Amino acid sequence: MDQKGSGSSHQDTPVPRCSLGSSSGLHYGALVNSVSSLALASDKPPISQRRAYVAIAVLCYVNLLNYMERYTIAGGLSSLVNFFLISDSTAGLLQTVFICSFLLLAPLFGYLGDRYNRKYIMLCGLSVWLLTAAGSSFVSKSQFWLLILLRALVGVGEASYSTVAPTIIGDLFSGGQRSVMICIFYIFIPVGSGLGYITGAGSANLTGDWRWALRITPIMGLVGLVLMVFLCPNPPRGAAETHGDGVTAHSSYVEDVKYLLKNKSYVWSSLGVTSLAFLTGALAFWLPTFLARAHVTQGLRPPCTGESCNSTDSYIFGAVTVATGILGGALGTTISRQLRDRFSHADPLICAVGMLGSVPCLFITIFVASSSIPVTYVFIFFGELLLSLNWAVLADILLYVVVPTRRATAEALQITFGHLLGDAGSPYLLGISDAILSSNPDTTDFRSLMYSLLLCPFMGILGGVFFLITTMYITEDKKAVQQLVEGNLFLRNLARGLAACSSGATSCVFGSSTMPL
Repeated sequence: MDQKGSGSSHQDTPVPRCSLGSSSGLHYGALVNSVSSLALASDKPPISQRRAYVAIAVLCYVNLLNYMERYTIAGGLSSLVNFFLISDSTAGLLQTVFICSFLLLAPLFGYLGDRYNRKYIMLCGLSVWLLTAAGSSFVSKSQFWLLILLRALVGVGEASYSTVAPTIIGDLFSGGQRSVMICIFYIFIPVGSGLGYITGAGSANLTGDWRWALRITPIMGLVGLVLMVFLCPNPPRGAAETHGDGVTAHSSYVEDVKYLLKNKSYVWSSLGVTSLAFLTGALAFWLPTFLARAHVTQGLRPPCTGESCNSTDSYIFGAVTVATGILGGALGTTISRQLRDRFSHADPLICAVGMLGSVPCLFITIFVASSSIPVTYVFIFFGELLLSLNWAVLADILLYVVVPTRRATAEALQITFGHLLGDAGSPYLLGISDAILSSNPDTTDFRSLMYSLLLCPFMGILGGVFFLITTMYITEDKKAVQQLVEGNLFLRNLARGLAACSSGATSCVFGSSTMPL
């Protein structure tokens, strides 16, 4: 919210509304029920800009490690498959169980994140993540089931962090500055993913053991844990919009969910996120393997039969992911900031263009891989660049269409729904290449995986449609949140003025107006 608005008088401040949007009709907890209840919670000083910048650096570092750890296995997947002697569908199960635990625990951390100290929640979750991630690197050849279990437990830490960290950023910054910080934070998703491929492949090559890849991120994670203890604050919810005051409200979890289900921008954008998660999850897990098999199909390298396989494709794919993540995130945020003031529905439109534009790139990638690896990488680059336009913009959409005290719950439910129907099942579902291969003995493992990858472009089309529908509702929902937060700020100023009056002061202050007694 624009800082200039803090000096307006109460006559110019919108009257607090009891519902978010005309279609909701849902009372927003105790936000407007009692002016006197606001008097005691209004004097928290805002967090300094310097401390906020330090906090965003720590949060970005931990976000980088989260996604590095998530994709280290994908970087050395061929070595892992040969080590445990498992099929494609069983290998895909490793990512599926991780995502399933991640999504099942996200609602719990969303509920806690809207009600309790968010810093402590992240610290507890990250501690579990460090222990289980390190433990999974000591699994023996006969204990694949234990690796599955530990990968599931890694989801505990990531669920706590992914639901809470964006809401802290939302409370440290506002307006265009928040868009930039969210962009920086989400750029580390593809950067971390790309480094995960490189780390996984590089560790397997250097040591001859894929398990060393799983030991690097926990070591770096210890540093992140210490930094978070000393440098990451827990700002009041809504502090950025209310200049340090924060927004207070008391509502049940059921009320929170009902509110979100009636928020059409949130619902339709979450469906778009689900399609994006399905698409990117499948591509991230299987494209390095697909490219390795394409090299074999073209006769450029022999098939991998040992525990240590050629990892060139993981290196290149990781580098492409890092580059497109940085460029796409920055480009998406820049376009959003340029167009948002002129077109209130610009953000979901950018997401729709990114999803629909990636579809022809994906089709070309899938069908050209058998004849030209360089051309394949060119279209992988453009496809990932278009998809990367979305991440920071989507996070910004959630923060400005959902009220501050329900953002963690909104993040959690979007994560749960998005992963449940998105990348929780897509790596395993694309493992149907096993079924295609067994049903047609004349088909190679490359061809069977190519046919299963054709599911991805269709999900891109579906996601684009969902974002186009979001453009119909986003203006109204964003305006409703702004009015509610401004109304809460007015009530706080009114409460301060009443408190001054009751204490026998010579004048009562209401917002920027002073009334002599």
